[in-house]
Amino acid sequence: MNWVDAQSEIRIYPPEEFSFDECLLFLGRSELEILHEIKDGCVYKLIVVNGEFILFKIESIRDFMKVEFLNGIPSEDARQQVAEYIWEWFELDMDLRVFYEWADDDPILSKLTRNYFGLRMICIHDLFEALVWAILGQQINLSFAYTLKKRFVEQFGKSLAVDGDRYWLFPSFEEIASLNVEDLRKLQITGRKAEYILGIANAMSKGGLTKESLMKQDEEQVRKSLLQYKGIGAWTADYVMMKCLHVTTSFPIGDVGLQNALKVLLGYDRKPTREEMEEFSAKWEGWQGYAAFYLWRSLYDETIQTAIPIANRHNRNTGH
Repeated sequence: MNWVDAQSEIRIYPPEEFSFDECLLFLGRSELEILHEIKDGCVYKLIVVNGEFILFKIESIRDFMKVEFLNGIPSEDARQQVAEYIWEWFELDMDLRVFYEWADDDPILSKLTRNYFGLRMICIHDLFEALVWAILGQQINLSFAYTLKKRFVEQFGKSLAVDGDRYWLFPSFEEIASLNVEDLRKLQITGRKAEYILGIANAMSKGGLTKESLMKQDEEQVRKSLLQYKGIGAWTADYVMMKCLHVTTSFPIGDVGLQNALKVLLGYDRKPTREEMEEFSAKWEGWQGYAAFYLWRSLYDETIQTAIPIANRHNRNTGH
């Protein structure tokens, strides 16, 4: 991790293959997002470190990201943890040079990596947040998924007000485990999804499901561990493995957004079949996660979006 501690701020030096603007475009894809805020080309984020609320602003300056603390100077240990959080958030450990060199020989991915050079997997640090977000997004459009997340966070999460603006934290699994189904149904979360979320919260409260334990397992063990919980199907498991557990080989084959992106890029008049999606996954072995993420990015490319039929555009439950 390449960073400099200047106490009132820190400076993070990302690898050469990094575009803050591309990552900011992904982070700003919904006006309903509540867990960070983008203003004037900067991203504002509240996190908690050892019980301490830390609000910071990230802006890109030449070859580094300037991280300014907005509610007091955290301790030296907390500053270190903030740097580690941001390093993981933008997955700066990933050597994209290898991915780009590998993608050069692929007619689909080579176009995407050129167009979106420097885009990195925008990760979700907290396992509970990743699981709940994936469950909320099942079988509904992305806009309504954001609406549900906003209600969930505002109802059960903690917040901090600074200079007239309020910043939010995602609720912890401990806070949610004490609730019942009706508490969640009041937010228009379905009874089934409420049961799934409470089941996950309870499993995490009992220590049976942790990010640390999953990170020590291989890909198949992780998938098997996740699939044993109600509400976690193949798509949800792959999504969480991609976005939280840094598994580069995860590829949610049944994802409608991926199918729509490939349909346009291939010039098809139909979505690819499951067999064709499996062929692409096999072809992209080792980098399926980044292939999927760059395909999702193409859905926000206006030149490609205009080619997607409106019905399909409204029914995809991806872009998470």
